[in-house]
Amino acid sequence: MLLALGASALVAIALLSDLIFPRLLEMWTRYRARRRRAPELSFDPGRERRAEQRARELLRSCVNDEEWAMYRELGFIRVWGGRNGRSEGGDGAEYAYLIYPHRPIVAYLAQTGRLLSEYCVAFPDETRPYGSVRLPDSDDVLAKWMALTGDEERLITTANMHLPGRQVDPAQVQRDLWRLSRWERARMRVAGAGAEAAPPN
Repeated sequence: MLLALGASALVAIALLSDLIFPRLLEMWTRYRARRRRAPELSFDPGRERRAEQRARELLRSCVNDEEWAMYRELGFIRVWGGRNGRSEGGDGAEYAYLIYPHRPIVAYLAQTGRLLSEYCVAFPDETRPYGSVRLPDSDDVLAKWMALTGDEERLITTANMHLPGRQVDPAQVQRDLWRLSRWERARMRVAGAGAEAAPPN
C-alpha cells in the first residue's frame, strides 16, 4: 500500500515537473534580473536648464532686438512672410507667422488676423549621450526662425501643413495676436516718449 502511494507520488511529481519547473526557472530568472543593478549613468539634472540658457543666448545673438523682446516677454516670435518679410514693421507683407517652441508654426493674415494654416516641423536633438526628440525651447524657436528667414518657400513646401486648430488652439492664437498688438502699441508709446524727451540738436 505504501509502496503504491509512493510510486503514484513519484509519477505525479514527474508529470507536474514539466509544468512547474519552467515556471520556477522563470521566477528565479526574474528575481535575479531585479536584483542585478542597472549600470549607473552620470545623469546631470541641471543639463536641460543649462542647455536652455545656452540656447537663449544663441537666440539672442541671432534675432533682432524687437524679436528678442517679443520672445522674452510674450513667449513667441513673429516673422513676416514673403520676400520683404524681414523689413522693419513688415511693410508690404500680407501675412506673417507665429513661432512657438515645440508647436507648429502658425500662418495668419497680417491685416485681419485670420488664421491660414499650421506648419509642423521638427528639429530633434541628436547629441550624445542624452539626445532626445526635443531641443531646448529656444533652440527649437531659433531653428524655425532660421528656416523661415533663410528659405521660407522650402520650409513651407516640406512641412506638414494642416488647417488652423489641428494642434494649436485658434482661440489661444487670437489671444496671442491681441497681446502682440498691445505689446507693440506699448513699445511705440515708450519710443515716442523717449523721442520727445531727447534734447534737440
